[in-house]
Amino acid sequence: MTALSQLTWITSSYSGGSGTECVQCAHVETGTLIRDSKWVGGPVVRVGTEPWCMFIRSLRQGTPSA
Repeated sequence: MTALSQLTWITSSYSGGSGTECVQCAHVETGTLIRDSKWVGGPVVRVGTEPWCMFIRSLRQGTPSA
């Protein structure tokens, strides 16, 4: 896998304006990686492609994800 520092991280458009609530995502071949932008060296959560797509679809539809 590509080194985390070489990935393109996208900051959530819903992150708080105060800079205290920032979530970043990076898309990789096996799914999506999620991290806290204030702690870039901290833990990273990997979500598989199918669950990630289901999550995004539920957000767009305004329905809770199962």
